[in-house]
Amino acid sequence: MTETTHPDTAADDAGRADLAGLTDLEREAGLNAEDLGRLVGLVEHDPKTDPFPVNGWDAIVFVVGNATQAAHYYQSAWGMTLEAYSGPEHGNRDHKAFVLRSGSIRFVLKGAVDPASPLTAHHSKHGDGVIDIALEVPDVDACVAHARAQGATVLEEPHDVTDDHGTVRLAAIATYGETRHSLIDRSRYHGPYLPGYVARTGTHVKRDGAPKRLFQALDHIVGNVELGQMDTWVDFYQRVMGFTNMAEFIGDDIATEYSALMSKVVANGNHRVKFPLNEPAISKRKSQIDEYLEFYRGPGAQHLALATNDILATVDALRAEGVEFLDTPDSYYDDPELRERIGAVRVPIEELRRRKILVDRDEDGYLLQIFTRPLGDRPTVFFEIIERHGSLGFGKGNFKALFVALEREQDLRGNL
Repeated sequence: MTETTHPDTAADDAGRADLAGLTDLEREAGLNAEDLGRLVGLVEHDPKTDPFPVNGWDAIVFVVGNATQAAHYYQSAWGMTLEAYSGPEHGNRDHKAFVLRSGSIRFVLKGAVDPASPLTAHHSKHGDGVIDIALEVPDVDACVAHARAQGATVLEEPHDVTDDHGTVRLAAIATYGETRHSLIDRSRYHGPYLPGYVARTGTHVKRDGAPKRLFQALDHIVGNVELGQMDTWVDFYQRVMGFTNMAEFIGDDIATEYSALMSKVVANGNHRVKFPLNEPAISKRKSQIDEYLEFYRGPGAQHLALATNDILATVDALRAEGVEFLDTPDSYYDDPELRERIGAVRVPIEELRRRKILVDRDEDGYLLQIFTRPLGDRPTVFFEIIERHGSLGFGKGNFKALFVALEREQDLRGNL
């Protein structure tokens, strides 16, 4: 698999960091502005005009039923690297937490140790899922002040946490459901994650010839909200966090014979952080959004899109480790309208057919994408693998094919 790393130009990358607006995670992953633009579709933006500037993703925090086993799964199946840990051995009597990395993506997996932990109640209600979409910001206090003035619920006031590695400034605001956005400034910190965590490496040994990593960056996170609440949360991100409208999908573009939904996409100024927001629409049967809301017991993060520069190698490696993907019928690839619309892409259509990878083209370029089946016992959270070639979209031309595949899975579960 081709790696997006540039060790020979690390010094140049660091010198361009201020101009490129790279985060520490991105620099540590060996990415530069050109890489990020290709991977996740960045656009030019002046943060000085932004009332709530966001540097990028800091961490995606999951609550899981068994963090010890989940950490092994993400290392062995998804090729992530264990970097830090917090648990009873180091004074954390409430829960275990494992910090994993792939490229510029940081996942934190938390599992309750104490039956009285708040994480126990959260997992009982929601199952495995995202509790915190943490964002790196240059000024925590200014962001919180703006958010409060715009009516946001502040869950944690700005405060410092310190250890021998330095100081982190952080706060948190509420978003849809029980999801939060931690706001983090780690510019004065040089530890493995946060105070209270210790550096830790995993014991999992990769197979001979396994790639260094399977995905490099986080492209977007989709949030599912209740009927009638999509515009409320679009307004929240615009008003509170200064995000802009990026796309809107309604009507026939995002419906099948049986189910429908509506979706709008908001993004921060440079499009590094993107949030498609979905709500169900009136239809003959239960939509994928209805199913999610029922089994997650409310709004939450539905799926995370992981950006790679070689989706074929990534999908092959994941399948070899037992990761399951949604099926796409052969008729999708035989459709003459599809073939005419997408034109030439970097791999033959038969290679996409063999792996069930979807392809879509817009005015800016094309993208390749594929979706996993739900990752846990409940039909809630799943991942998307995405490879962009100029396209800034989300695979609009694939929506119907995707929804039909999802409906087949729903029908097998008895939830359609």
